[in-house]
Amino acid sequence: MVKKIECFGNYIVDTFGCSVKFAVNSVGELCLHVGCDDLVSLCIFLRDDPNCCFVNIVDLCGVDFLSRPSRFEVVYHFLSPTYNRRIRVKVEVAEGEHVPSITGVYPGADWFEREVWDMYGIHFKGHPDLRRILTDYGFEGHPLRKDFPVTGFVELRYDNDAKKVVYSPVELMQEHRDYDFLSPWEG
Repeated sequence: MVKKIECFGNYIVDTFGCSVKFAVNSVGELCLHVGCDDLVSLCIFLRDDPNCCFVNIVDLCGVDFLSRPSRFEVVYHFLSPTYNRRIRVKVEVAEGEHVPSITGVYPGADWFEREVWDMYGIHFKGHPDLRRILTDYGFEGHPLRKDFPVTGFVELRYDNDAKKVVYSPVELMQEHRDYDFLSPWEG
């Protein structure tokens, strides 16, 4: 099985070009690594090539690697119902850089890209409607980034006197604690 996946990966690299690197992960799935400049053309190739036929986008997500120079990774998951195959495409992006939108190739990527922008702050250049999808429009920050405070910046509550929902600064019942995970006791 892994040999077939490696052959398919070699086919993609040979046909599309050397700008794509591939790896087979531990569960036997093919994972392609590509730069932002080649993302849209690779997606068109994966969709239109008769040996690929990845016509469905299953998911798109972001990953925050705080210590890397290219801090973020955008991971695309595609499905080929014709060949019953799944494939991942990964794009590394530094903070402040843009990733090209693939909504022109896969219209189903619309809300996925909005979610990644809302949660991580990764901007998708050329997206037709890039606005918040899970948080309030007035929300500050991007909550899945590793530098976002666990408590958030403000809390939302209903003010019974004003008869409306209001934002107020976070009030903690106790100060943050530092837990000693290197305890001499073992459980």
